[in-house]
Amino acid sequence: MIIVAGSFRIPPSMVEVIRPVMETMILASRAEEGCIEYSYALDVIDQGLVRVIEKWRDRAALEAHFRTAHIAEWRAQVSALAVSERELTAHEADDGFYI
Repeated sequence: MIIVAGSFRIPPSMVEVIRPVMETMILASRAEEGCIEYSYALDVIDQGLVRVIEKWRDRAALEAHFRTAHIAEWRAQVSALAVSERELTAHEADDGFYI
């Protein structure tokens, strides 16, 4: 399994503008073959901080995600939506161990 975790920032004034764009991205990503989890969460204390968690069956599923129309649309919109400080990392995980 591949876990992608990280965050990005949006101006707090843009939260309601970007919310439907994020919803579209989340729903399309969750519908992809190999997507186990895909979510964004607004930080309760740090306004404008969006936390990201994704789980993919394998690297091939994640790489296929990068080639979708909805990720291309998201990437085309990020500067207009004032997305900044984007920090995401991918990690390989053994899905057989739970805490």
